[in-house]
Amino acid sequence: MTLAFKDVNVGDELPPLEIALTRTLIVATAIASRDYQDVHHDSQLAQERGSKDIFMNILSTNGFVGRFVTDWAGPAAVLQKVQIRLGAPNYPGDTMRMTGTVTRAADGEVDVTVRGANDLGDHVTGTVTLVLP
Repeated sequence: MTLAFKDVNVGDELPPLEIALTRTLIVATAIASRDYQDVHHDSQLAQERGSKDIFMNILSTNGFVGRFVTDWAGPAAVLQKVQIRLGAPNYPGDTMRMTGTVTRAADGEVDVTVRGANDLGDHVTGTVTLVLP
């Protein structure tokens, strides 16, 4: 089911989404996005470079942000713009908790402020602009 623009109001909250971050998920999504940097799949090399373990790449994070918004908006929603900023890393064993709020709804466009946090703090923050029917 697709959300209609007429049914969206500033202040609406998106249903939260929790994503269990397994080692397999972090490695598989890095490879799927063709990011072969060793810090996303090799624990020993990630530690040698100063990280406590492998960590999620930005392309995977961007994909989860898109999934979070389109799970709410439905398949007819068109993402126009995704502006995100990374913060705390997502490590294996973490859970990323995605939350979002509609901050603008005008001229057929909707802005959703998103946040994905883990136990270390905000992993991703930003705004997604989408068009709804």
